[in-house]
Amino acid sequence: MVGENKFFDEMSGHNGTVRDAYAAYHDWFAEQDAERLTKKSQDAETFFRRTGITFNVYGQSEAQERLIPFDLVPRILAQREWTKLAKGIEQRVAAINAFLHDIYNRQEILRAGRVPKHLIAGNEAFLPQMLGFSPPGQVYTHIVGTDIVRTGEGDFFVLEDNARTPSGVSYMLENRETMLQMFPELFAKIKVQPVSDYPKNLRRSLAACAPSSAGSKPTIAVLTPGIYNSAYFEHSFLADQMGAELVEGHDLRVVDGHIAMRTTQGYKRIDVIYRRIDDDFLDPLTFNPESMLGVPGIMDVYRAGNITIANAPGAGIADDKAIYSYMPDIVEFYTGEKAILKNVETWRCGEPGALQYVLDNLKDLVVKEVHGSGGYGMLVGPAASKKELATFAEKLKAKPGNYIAQPTLSLSTVPIFTESELAPRHVDLRPFVLVSPQGINIVPGGLTRVALAKGSLVVNSSQGGGTKDTWVLED
Repeated sequence: MVGENKFFDEMSGHNGTVRDAYAAYHDWFAEQDAERLTKKSQDAETFFRRTGITFNVYGQSEAQERLIPFDLVPRILAQREWTKLAKGIEQRVAAINAFLHDIYNRQEILRAGRVPKHLIAGNEAFLPQMLGFSPPGQVYTHIVGTDIVRTGEGDFFVLEDNARTPSGVSYMLENRETMLQMFPELFAKIKVQPVSDYPKNLRRSLAACAPSSAGSKPTIAVLTPGIYNSAYFEHSFLADQMGAELVEGHDLRVVDGHIAMRTTQGYKRIDVIYRRIDDDFLDPLTFNPESMLGVPGIMDVYRAGNITIANAPGAGIADDKAIYSYMPDIVEFYTGEKAILKNVETWRCGEPGALQYVLDNLKDLVVKEVHGSGGYGMLVGPAASKKELATFAEKLKAKPGNYIAQPTLSLSTVPIFTESELAPRHVDLRPFVLVSPQGINIVPGGLTRVALAKGSLVVNSSQGGGTKDTWVLED
């Protein structure tokens, strides 16, 4: 069983007593043969490899395609825990969407002084091309992934918001499908809320955001950078599951004021594009002129109201980690309520006092780039060498505004299966949220990412992390 653990363990709590949410699973596990479970774990790896559930790692000379490790011990949340989380996530996502509409239009939150103007005006994620424009239904963040960590029984914190192109939902779906195939008897014993309707809900949500000219059956496409992108498996998977078209920039062009895709019968109009390329590459006539990934003229079509782009260009400013530090104010400003989900304490290194504090306490903090993602460009102070700390301190001094710092949290652990026993490992959670004029829809659970190395706090797959199936129990 799980050994002594100073962190909150979601199966056994702090005192080693199995928590209610895990009781039925714990009983089942105690009856299992270790060799059978080891074989099942190997079968899961074979299935993932055969299916092509991989991702690419950039900047390495060896083979870049990797399998994301999958652990067969689920992460389990009671219904009451999920209800609290879902309410907080919905509140936060609604506030983010309102914030984006405001900063690209009336900018009331800036005039009220609740968010500093310089954090917007000087931000590379802020797109002046979006000023004065509202997308169909005033939806900017059609798909959101909110990263959440836990430190205690009822203590949940939002680690960061992902409003640009959040990834990982395909792994959530495949993890569940794999568990259903391996342990059908377990799902007969324990009632778990399903996640399999996500592709259907995604298509319905995107269709509800189509331009008014689209008609009752809008055409939806997933725009991918191509097969060399780290998340290409997910792009093709979602297009297939939604019954949508999978396209690259060279498949599209502007035809009669609309975006159309090349087919064997000529060009066919598209109404909604679920884009998985960054803003800068979206339109070479508006942004990066060297881009070969986007569609020349798509921003003109977008501003004319003849195409929906999900997520909206410029939505990435909500991912900025300096903006993140103002989220409690943003939530209160737009909802009139205190934030249900707490932020992690954050120091903005661009502020002199904060910078000095971070430099003085670097060995105890986690430092991140404000536009960083995937675990790249960050420093985990307690795990860094003296040389790494010194090198990072120079980076901070050179460009302090590029970084924020946070305390090293005591992240909760969930057991992983290690051959014949369970061992605690740190986890986070990325629930997936769909936003449309019809409302906000949250998948029950999400993607649990796990730091497979003992003691590691970095869960990102690009940094050696794995994934787990996430269960939300039915009442």
